[in-house]
Amino acid sequence: MPSLRIYFDKILEGVSPKVERQELTHVERLAIVRRHGDFSLAYSTAVQAKLSYFGDADGYIAFGTKMKHHFALGDPVAAPARRPDYIRHFVETAGDPWFVQIGEETARVLAGLGYKVNRLGIDTRLVLPEHDFSGKRNETVRYSERWLSKKGFSFDEDKRTIHLDEIQRLSNNWRGDRIVKRWEMGFLNRPFYDQLGTDMRRFVLHGPDGDLIALLDFDPIFRDGKVIGYTTAFKRKHIDASPHAEIGLTKFAVDRFREEGISVVTLGLSPLVDVTQSGFAESDFWRNTFQRTYSSPWVNRRRFNLQGQAAFKRRFHGVEEPVYVAFRKGTYIEMLGLLRLVKAI
Repeated sequence: MPSLRIYFDKILEGVSPKVERQELTHVERLAIVRRHGDFSLAYSTAVQAKLSYFGDADGYIAFGTKMKHHFALGDPVAAPARRPDYIRHFVETAGDPWFVQIGEETARVLAGLGYKVNRLGIDTRLVLPEHDFSGKRNETVRYSERWLSKKGFSFDEDKRTIHLDEIQRLSNNWRGDRIVKRWEMGFLNRPFYDQLGTDMRRFVLHGPDGDLIALLDFDPIFRDGKVIGYTTAFKRKHIDASPHAEIGLTKFAVDRFREEGISVVTLGLSPLVDVTQSGFAESDFWRNTFQRTYSSPWVNRRRFNLQGQAAFKRRFHGVEEPVYVAFRKGTYIEMLGLLRLVKAI
């Protein structure tokens, strides 16, 4: 009964620790991201709907609330030297909030505040121009691009010339082959939108007959007002598309970024991969649970293909950087709140 669930959610959120929300406009958030958004999730924190913001005109922490608990998303979007202050002030205000998909520096600050820090997975980073697709280990990636070209497929960057209804048809087709078809996950990733946001990039693959077969959308990564990189935000492909489609299109996009002098491309979170000891005080229970979840045939077959997503990203042989989740208590109820926030259940 969704209406009953929403009713109880509102009651619980009403008794959650009171946090003063900063009423930043969309334009103001993007301005902060352009100065300080140097990590994969930064752009998404600025444009994702239904997030709240703690901070001021110089920086913020994006967070969501579910079942009376607050969950910070990513690192603070602020000058690096000031990020520890934003973290400490948010912890003081928000009543033991969780921090989800954070980097090592944020994890270190939280560990100093008595938080437990567990590994949540990895983000794959392609450092350009050093990373390229030469050598034997990238032979399969090169083959995918050659195979597509020989079969009459064509690659391009979409300069907002493709009809939006064509993009919507592709997205609907893609959704029809998902494990969970009724909704898209949230919080850790925002819902797909057929129109690109400011500074986003879209690369497309067309079939021999001209039909749209696949697309890849990228969010920008900024430092000091300049785009320094991109991170994979969305991918869509036709359910009958060759397995080469996504691989070849990713290679095409990364090669274009390298030619432009972009310094980094990240492929985004691979959840629950390599959840070994974090090096911080942590929860053994949740580490073991994450490991079992990643290995579970039922989860991979019926809920989310964790192993398949990790295998795809590992084809590109990037640098695998740990990402973390941090909490003080780590109770079942708090985890349930997080799972509902990301729409995993």
